[in-house]
This record gives sequence, structure tokens and C-alpha cells, in this order.
Amino acid sequence: MSSGEFNIQQVVDATGLSAHTLRYYERIGLIHPIDRGENTHRQYSQDDIGWIGFLIKLRATGMPIHQMQAYAELQRQGDVTLPERVEMLRDLQQQAEAHIEMLEEHLKLIRYKIEFYQGILDEGVAEPEAMGG
Repeated sequence: MSSGEFNIQQVVDATGLSAHTLRYYERIGLIHPIDRGENTHRQYSQDDIGWIGFLIKLRATGMPIHQMQAYAELQRQGDVTLPERVEMLRDLQQQAEAHIEMLEEHLKLIRYKIEFYQGILDEGVAEPEAMGG
């Protein structure tokens, strides 16, 4: 195996995705058909691993699979689709930023509750069971 070719187990190790997920992503068009060696085993390139890493990030930010498929199809069409891809990524960025803001608000409440309850515990005023939610 040359340094530019990786088998599926090496890609599993590098990405954290399962072999099943990698095959699924290929089947549904998120990953282009992967080249195969003489032994018919998949041979991934470093570029494939980079693309898979990008897909993982898209998924982690909440992009649905069907939008990821649309993005992958646009990517395969080349630079002529850059405006559409930029628009998709801007939409995703806005959604991710809104989610982060919401999580920050949740964290504020959690921090407040921790501080409040810790104050009660430090004073020894209440039994933990009596504190409620």
C-alpha cells in the first residue's frame, strides 16, 4: 500500500466513523465511489479523509443528511457551484451561531442554579432532598 492509500480500517481509525457508516455515506452519495485495489478493497486517499472530516463537521453542526447530499453533489460539480455552497454554509453558520447563543443561555441558568444550591449547602440551611428542582 502506498502512502496515499488507506484501507477502510485506517479511515475508521482516522475519522472515528464506523466502516458501516463509511459504506453508507458512499452508498448515498456523500462520498464519491471509492477506488478499489486489485483485491477489490476500498482504497481511500488523503483527500477522501479530508472530505470525510468535513462531512463529520457538517453533521456535528446539525446539517441534515439530505442537505449534506445536496452539498456533496454541488461540490462534485466544481467551482461553478461555489455561490450555492457559500450560501449553504452561511445558512449553517447562522444556525450554529443561534444554537451556540441558546446553549450559552442554558449555561447561564445552570451556573446560577449551581451557585444558588452551593450557597445553600455551604450554609448548611437545607437538606439536599428538600431543595427541589
